[in-house]
Amino acid sequence: MDFNLNDEQKAFQEAARAFAQGEMAPLAAEWDEQKIFPRDVIKAAGEMGFCGMYSPEECGGLGLSRLDTSIILEELAAGCTSTAAFISIHNMATWMLCSWGSDELKAEWATALTSGEKLASYCLTEPSAGSDAGALRSTARLDGDEYVINGSKMFISGAGSTEMLVVMLRTGTQDSGARGITAFAIPADAEGIEYGKNEVKMGWNSQPTRAISFDNVRVPVSHRLGAEGEGFKIAMKGLDGGRINIAICSVGAAQACLDITQRYMREREQFGHPIAEFQALQFRLADMVTELVAARQMVRMAAAAVDNNDPEKTVYCAMAKRFATDAGFEVCNQALQLHGGYGYLREYPIERFLRDSRVHQILEGTNEVMRVITARRLLQEGATEDIR
Repeated sequence: MDFNLNDEQKAFQEAARAFAQGEMAPLAAEWDEQKIFPRDVIKAAGEMGFCGMYSPEECGGLGLSRLDTSIILEELAAGCTSTAAFISIHNMATWMLCSWGSDELKAEWATALTSGEKLASYCLTEPSAGSDAGALRSTARLDGDEYVINGSKMFISGAGSTEMLVVMLRTGTQDSGARGITAFAIPADAEGIEYGKNEVKMGWNSQPTRAISFDNVRVPVSHRLGAEGEGFKIAMKGLDGGRINIAICSVGAAQACLDITQRYMREREQFGHPIAEFQALQFRLADMVTELVAARQMVRMAAAAVDNNDPEKTVYCAMAKRFATDAGFEVCNQALQLHGGYGYLREYPIERFLRDSRVHQILEGTNEVMRVITARRLLQEGATEDIR
């Protein structure tokens, strides 16, 4: 029940649901099996404004709140979780360019990205810097009016199939930690960039995932986002929103599995009765929907905290991401169990939602890191009064 949504939010919800069920769900299994990156469908999503949801209107975006965005992403994820997750990553990278890019950079790239005509990847993780993002080693050295970039990134969604890379690089010394990180927008076809193989993954097969290497790549100073040393701050602001996005994609996948399971339990008969009549299975379904509703509301609370610039927004996002991705995966897992052997077959979409939602417990900060963020804040003086 979405009793707390206003008319405009319900309109966004209905539009996203129609798009997901009409353009994404019918092809999601094919995209998964054949590793198809559905650029045409993503572009169509861009024509509806879904590629620039919270980018500013002057850049061609919709300028929506994070709460409004979460409502849209949940519906898209119920159509194809993997594709919706890429759309969320593109939105984050695009927002960074639109928010911190130079006028010259925005004039060339902003509208193309917010419209979905061109796509962006977000590049933070490195072979030796995953959860400890402040330890990244890839560098950007100023040489006249250009930066020379060297290093590598890994696990980059869309890499090799996108036109823009938003990259976090070290401009300070290695021991400068987070203070020495700067953000850049680098054209994906710049000389000196090479892409690794498309990784063979458990899920998220409708979006390519590759490593990227930078060998003396040159970009003008105008492609820097913000000032030198602001990159980690930009990345953390992006991750607050990114955690909301991934959390709500888990909710969307879980809602799709719940809907499918409700129908299946009414139709499937054992011992002469629909399995929906068995109280043990009714209880399991009740637990699934309870966890799902709790996860949705927790994500929306975190989104509202970001929209209102609540001083505790980071910990709310961490808690919501941890809870919703764990709960969402478990709802998908229970849905598969209730389908029995049929749930394990690719003929049914349950196993794909399960595979696609599993990685959400790892990316945008592992759920172990989410617990660290929450616990550290909770153990500070006065935290129990501020986090309620």
